[in-house]
Amino acid sequence: MLCRTHRHDGERGAAVVDFALVGGLLTVVFIAILQLTLVLHVRNTLIDAASSGARYGTLADRSPDDAVTRARTLIEGSLADSYGSDITVAQSTVGGVETLEVIVRAPLPVIGLVGPAGVMEVRGHAALPS
Repeated sequence: MLCRTHRHDGERGAAVVDFALVGGLLTVVFIAILQLTLVLHVRNTLIDAASSGARYGTLADRSPDDAVTRARTLIEGSLADSYGSDITVAQSTVGGVETLEVIVRAPLPVIGLVGPAGVMEVRGHAALPS
């Protein structure tokens, strides 16, 4: 009978450990990329809603309150209702031009859409008619 001795007996089971370590690391990296993508999506959605609300509020037959309503409607249609709860309007000067500024303060999505309130602040501007 032929008896062979294995040179790699000390490494037996190492593939399972390698898979667990690399698999865990890849899972964490994948979840981090997904979360970053969600944060950027929320930020871009809020910026778009604030800008659209500002443009809507500067129309001839509209008021700043209409800008808040428009921004809130757009945010609540795209994200959770809590993201449209803190919206303010102010007049500001940007580059020497009087503008209507819509400011949205919203939670920073840390785990999914859940996160600390009022951490992310975005602004949208639109020129006021002369």
